[in-house]
Amino acid sequence: MTVDGGGPVAELRKILYADDEADIREIVELTLTTIGQFEVLVCQNGADAVEKAEGFGADLFLLDVMMPGMTGPETLQRLRRRPEAAHTPVIFITARAHTDEMDELLRVPQAGIITKPFDPMTLANEIKGIWQELVAS
Repeated sequence: MTVDGGGPVAELRKILYADDEADIREIVELTLTTIGQFEVLVCQNGADAVEKAEGFGADLFLLDVMMPGMTGPETLQRLRRRPEAAHTPVIFITARAHTDEMDELLRVPQAGIITKPFDPMTLANEIKGIWQELVAS
């Protein structure tokens, strides 16, 4: 795949995923590894994500918005302080689909949104589609 007028677009392989809900983490990890064939680094919360991210080389951050201690947007700010992650695309997962909140999340550079509840069977393809739009823009 190529971007118009540019070189090849890298393939989505590695996803750093943070969510404080264990049941959701398990479903997402299973879906992304088996259906999507991604390498997934699963984190229990924002602080865990910031701690584990170094050296992983994520192609995408998949972050729950509402987590205790550090929200998804706060986690992203911390992750993007690292030079290697400064432009890593992010998809926020949120159960709060209020227009103001959605608009605010979409103002974040290279960001997409998936709302809960989501369909586990289509999640990997939905993530691929959003990621492709983000890296092409």
